[in-house]
Amino acid sequence: MDIVKSLGHPEEIFNLFKFKMGGCRTVMPKLDYESMSASLRTCYLYLNQTSRSFAAVIQALDGELRHAVCIFYLVLRALDTVEDDMTIPLEKKVPMLNDFHTYLYQANWCFTESHEKDRQVLEDFPTISLEFRNLGQAYQDVISDICHRMGVGMAEFLEKKVGSMKEWDQYCHYVAGLVGIGLSQLFSASQLEDPEVGKDTELANSMGLFLQKTNIIRDYLEDIQVARAFWPQEAWSQFACRLEDLAEPDQLTSALSCLNLLVTDALRHVPDVITYLARLRNQSVFNFCAIPQVMAIATLSACYNNPQVFQGVVKIRKGQAVTLMMQATNMGAVQSIMAQYSQEMLQRVSLTDPSRDKTLFILGVIQERTLSQATLASRTAHLSPMYLSAAMILAALSWQYLSTTHTAHTHTGH
Repeated sequence: MDIVKSLGHPEEIFNLFKFKMGGCRTVMPKLDYESMSASLRTCYLYLNQTSRSFAAVIQALDGELRHAVCIFYLVLRALDTVEDDMTIPLEKKVPMLNDFHTYLYQANWCFTESHEKDRQVLEDFPTISLEFRNLGQAYQDVISDICHRMGVGMAEFLEKKVGSMKEWDQYCHYVAGLVGIGLSQLFSASQLEDPEVGKDTELANSMGLFLQKTNIIRDYLEDIQVARAFWPQEAWSQFACRLEDLAEPDQLTSALSCLNLLVTDALRHVPDVITYLARLRNQSVFNFCAIPQVMAIATLSACYNNPQVFQGVVKIRKGQAVTLMMQATNMGAVQSIMAQYSQEMLQRVSLTDPSRDKTLFILGVIQERTLSQATLASRTAHLSPMYLSAAMILAALSWQYLSTTHTAHTHTGH
């Protein structure tokens, strides 16, 4: 199915094939689990079970930074699981969120009453906290501090809705900007990156806000179906009486206007993202940071002015994701990708959209920051159509063969 979706994009078929044949190892090398303690192996098991998008890039980080980021992720996943669990009464949940950072130093603390899908990180928190205490003190200090600040922020927003655009920034700071700040401080603590990477909290915050806003925009329908509301009232109240009204077919024009306003707001973080990525020196850290950001701009481009946001799920193609993952390994490539998707959005800006001027302005800024240093060129322009057709057929047959053998191996337990 993945290959069918990419039929109009030959370079994606090449990359799906290449990825399947081992190209993924250039971005995600295999870990040596044998040399790890049993508790650390368990932590990586939980990482792979709870993260669809970050597990691979975390495991590709260099040296001791990999373990620090793995534990950081699991601690925040545990905190997030408490926040998400609607079965925990507020009078119990608020103190838990505020005090969560203290549990890192309580060897036996665990929580066995959660009904969330990732509850194992709470039930077996002693394994995670043990590995936390095995980290260097500099790593512990960063993780504990971010966990504390995030828990307090989450508790604050449990009891109030996201109202103004300023509050949207504040909420996204608590749940994602702080992650960007914490990661940046871990990069610097590992000495794989310069101290300025950890000190520039504004740029690090923008990295988190761009990812979080993209997810919130994309997940509109999924969230309102379970009575969650993360779109800021200041935005949607301009176009509807209730947030859920935007999903009504007769409200499509208003819905798209609101959507485009929020996409435009998210795009204003992209210049900071470009500045941040340009500072990075370590290849594994660059890949770790760049891959989610290019995925985000591709997702945002797919969402922009797209009615499907209000009718179902907007996802980028598997071939598209693999292509982005394999390409986003240097600054020039990242700038080309950013330029490509900003150009795609530029071509879809409606003459009647209320945010038109702001959208054109920020897309113009992004184009200036990317096209000035990277040329936007078709990555398959040098291939003839005949060669492409033959290669596509070959790739399709190979993919089918590989998928069949992979299924066979899976069923035989290898």
